[in-house]
Amino acid sequence: MAHAADDSLRDRPAVLAKVKPLTTLPRRPLVLNNRDFHWITDKICRIVEDPAPKWWWVCMLVSLFIASFLGVGLLWLVSTGVGVWGLRAPVFWGWDIVNFVWWIGIGHAGTLISAILCLLRQKWRTAINRSAEAMTIFAVMCAGIFPLFHVGRVWLAWWLFPIPNSEAIWPNFHSPLEWDVFAVSTYFTVSVLFWYMGMIPDLGTLRDRAVKTWRKYFYGVLAMGWRSSTRHWRNYEMAYLLLAGLSTPLVLSVHTVVSFDFAASLLPGWHTTIFPPYFVAGAIFSGFGMVLTLVLPLRTMFKLQDLITQHHIDCMCKIILATGSMVGYAYSMEFFIAWYSGNPNEGFTFINRAFGQYGWAYWIMISCNVISPQLFWFRKVRENIALVFIITLFVNCGMWFERFVIISTSLANDFLPSSWGYYSPSIVDIFTFFGTMGFFSALFLMFARFLPMLPIAEVKHVMPQADPHWHPEGHEEEAHAPLVASVAGKGGRS
Repeated sequence: MAHAADDSLRDRPAVLAKVKPLTTLPRRPLVLNNRDFHWITDKICRIVEDPAPKWWWVCMLVSLFIASFLGVGLLWLVSTGVGVWGLRAPVFWGWDIVNFVWWIGIGHAGTLISAILCLLRQKWRTAINRSAEAMTIFAVMCAGIFPLFHVGRVWLAWWLFPIPNSEAIWPNFHSPLEWDVFAVSTYFTVSVLFWYMGMIPDLGTLRDRAVKTWRKYFYGVLAMGWRSSTRHWRNYEMAYLLLAGLSTPLVLSVHTVVSFDFAASLLPGWHTTIFPPYFVAGAIFSGFGMVLTLVLPLRTMFKLQDLITQHHIDCMCKIILATGSMVGYAYSMEFFIAWYSGNPNEGFTFINRAFGQYGWAYWIMISCNVISPQLFWFRKVRENIALVFIITLFVNCGMWFERFVIISTSLANDFLPSSWGYYSPSIVDIFTFFGTMGFFSALFLMFARFLPMLPIAEVKHVMPQADPHWHPEGHEEEAHAPLVASVAGKGGRS
């Protein structure tokens, strides 16, 4: 056997002897241009400490002006009644539920980036997780407006919670709409805790750097006595890990419960078991689209190219490509299930979606959600920042139309042809929806102005300098050589 092995080694081509297999693939740096820890702290803190740039004031004024539409629309609604929303038989769920599901979906990317990618040890999440978490909280706040005011008498909305009153009236726990109350409120609470917990070390840094008295008190109260001691870091990391574990099931459960609003009914086009995974994939898809929509302009305005690198954008584009392909698969499976079920009502519903009175909305949805993300297969597209930004706008638009198509087409053409109708939004619907977009933008601009937009401590943790074996001259091999030689020597002597 030994002679046979020697003969086989001699028979190998000489070129194989020169082949040196690569033991480890080089990793793309997460912070460019060899920045040090001081530069990271100064760059992120200066965004908060320096006077607000002119473009920030312009964007803030525009956002507040658009947000005023929300106040006008809600005041009109409360003073007049829900009928001003354009809800007419047979469509009694219109833009209100469409906007609720759309905003909840946008809020999914923050928890996914913060919790699941944290548990999976994906280091590229560090530059974008803070902005994504803030986006999640603000999106859920916008989403909660619609069911809150949809009850009509908004001052009685607390009846949705299981609080017994003098009449011993309890909510209907069999209703998926009641499940939404618990799912969304839990999701919002955990998301706020997760977002705030991650900011505590950075708030302590801002407190220590503050010059003005009001800043010292403001960030000092928010930092909760953070002193960056070993005990503080140990407790912080344990709490952050526990919140990541609690948040992970919420990523899957919240939009699953939202999908039950439709899947638990008997209406053709809604009564299907594919909705839970379909809605979760769509939520992650739209959430990452909104993250890029927000981060790319701020990356340019604040000159954060060294911290939010092309690698981060590349990873997010690939996730959008993957989830967009899942959504496209779900669209095709809906037609297959309708045909395979043999139910003529189901078959008519999906044919009507594509070629009926709402066909224009269906094909906008297909173009934005299925076709446009396929451009991310090409590296040149992913490296073109302007083109990536435009595609993310298409993704956000397409996901709104997806919710509109699901809700409106199924309700407008139900079992009884004599009651068929065509839903059109009223001016109050339009004011309320675009007002929430202004409200969301104003909140996000305030977050970027007064709180650290990037996690200082977490970005430092993924830098080469955080490695205890890192050498300042860049000669890591030489630094490791004595250790390797000593280990080899011990192995030889043993």
